[in-house]
Amino acid sequence: MAIQALINILLTVLWCLITLSFSFGNILLGYLFGLFAVYVMRKFLPGRFYLRPFVKALRLGVVFLIELFKANLDVLKIVLSKKIDIKPAFFAYPTELTKDWEISLLSLLITLTPGTVVTAVSDDKKTLYIHALDFSNLEDEIEGIRTSFEAAIKEVGVR
Repeated sequence: MAIQALINILLTVLWCLITLSFSFGNILLGYLFGLFAVYVMRKFLPGRFYLRPFVKALRLGVVFLIELFKANLDVLKIVLSKKIDIKPAFFAYPTELTKDWEISLLSLLITLTPGTVVTAVSDDKKTLYIHALDFSNLEDEIEGIRTSFEAAIKEVGVR
């Protein structure tokens, strides 16, 4: 994968040297030509096409930003309401993730989302213990995390 990115960068620089222009548009055009060349040569290069994991990671970032925005709105409603009517609770989230980096990333994303904090991970690494500021019901909370963060992390982890 790293060799593909390196080839793409070298082809971009070569394009700029051939055209004698280092403007942003020309660099972008050279990068796109290099990307096409690497895509055509992907069967002869080690690993999968290098842009695929980048796109999956970008999708995870978008999912996080959407969830972050929604959680900020929820917390803002709580803070601005005249009467604070919340139901804080701890709950156990059974995760299907197996790798340490996946569990750490899931814990980090949950903790960075306002209103939720991962307080502990079980010894067998199959359960996350989460504190929610406003807890509705267990099935909705688990399904929300599973369909957003966990699904996107699984995609990033697949090679």
